Amino acid sequence: MTDTALAPVPEFPRRLVYLGTPEMAVPPLEALVRNGFEVALVVTGDDKRRGRGSTVSPCPVKRAALDLGCVVSHRVEDVVSVGADLGVVVAFGRLIRRPVLEQLAMVNIHFSLLPRWRGAAPVERALLAGDTVTGTCLMQLEEGLDTGPVFDTVQIPIRPRATADELRHELVEAGTEQLLRCLSAGLRNAAPQVGEPTYAAKLGSGDLHISWSDPVDAIDRQIRVGAAWTEFRGRRMRICAAAPSGETRSGLAPGQLVGSSVVCGGGALLDLDTVQPEGKGPMSAISWRNGVRIAPDESFGTSAPDEAGSERRG
Repeated sequence: MTDTALAPVPEFPRRLVYLGTPEMAVPPLEALVRNGFEVALVVTGDDKRRGRGSTVSPCPVKRAALDLGCVVSHRVEDVVSVGADLGVVVAFGRLIRRPVLEQLAMVNIHFSLLPRWRGAAPVERALLAGDTVTGTCLMQLEEGLDTGPVFDTVQIPIRPRATADELRHELVEAGTEQLLRCLSAGLRNAAPQVGEPTYAAKLGSGDLHISWSDPVDAIDRQIRVGAAWTEFRGRRMRICAAAPSGETRSGLAPGQLVGSSVVCGGGALLDLDTVQPEGKGPMSAISWRNGVRIAPDESFGTSAPDEAGSERRG
C-alpha cells in the first residue's frame, strides 16, 4: 500500500492559511494581509505563562492576527476545513504531519540556504559556524524536516559584526519580499535540494557557555548569537556585548581579566562592553569591574559545570 500523494501546490493561490508563532513570523503575516491575500485562518502556538505570576498571554503571531481581524486556532488540523488554496508556514515550531499535507499544500520560508542548516535554529547555527553567507528558501513542505523542493532562493551575506538579532531581521525582511514575489509571479518549477545536509539543532545552555581557551573569533560569535555566559566567583554572568581587540598578551591564562578585556585562546584579547551578572540587569563592563574590585590575576571560569557539559555531550 502506497502513501497518498501530497496535495499539489497551486500556481496562483489567493486564499491562505498561515502557521507561525514567534515575533519573526509576524512581518510575513502582516505583509500578506496588506497585499490583499485572504488569510482565512491563522494557526499558532498555545498561550503561555510569560514572566512571573499565573497570567497567560498569546504569542506574537496570535496578537498580530487578532489585531488584523484574522480567525485564530491552535489546532493544525483546522487548516483543512476553511477552503484554503495554500498554507504558508513561517517559524511555526511544529512538524506538519502527512495527512494534513495530503489535503492542503504548504510552503515554508526557511532561513538558510538548504540543505545547509535544516532544523530549528538555522540563524544561530550559521553564525556559530562562522558562515559568511546565508539566505532564505521558499520551499514546499514535506513531512520530513525541511526536505522539500525549493521554489526560490535569496542569498544574504553575513556581515562580520552582525548579531543574530540583526541577521534575523535581515532574513525576515528578505523572506517576506520573497514570499510576496513568488506568490504573485506563480509557484512553479520547485527544484530538489542539492548537497550534503547539515542540521541546526535548537541551542542549549552548553552551546552558549564560553570556554575562554577557544579562539577569540569563536567566542565573539557565541556572544553575537546572544545569551553567552561564563562564571565569575561561582555565579553565572552573561556577556552581552564584546569585540576582539586585535591585541594579544602572552603568558596569561585563558579567562584572565586584563582591565576590561579577557584573555582568550592563544592570548588574544576580547574587549568587554556590556555584561549582566546573575540577578542584576545589564551594565557596562567598566562599571561592573569597578564595583566588584577584581583581584590581580582573577579570572572568569574556563570550564562548564556538569549541566552545560552534559548538554554538549548529548
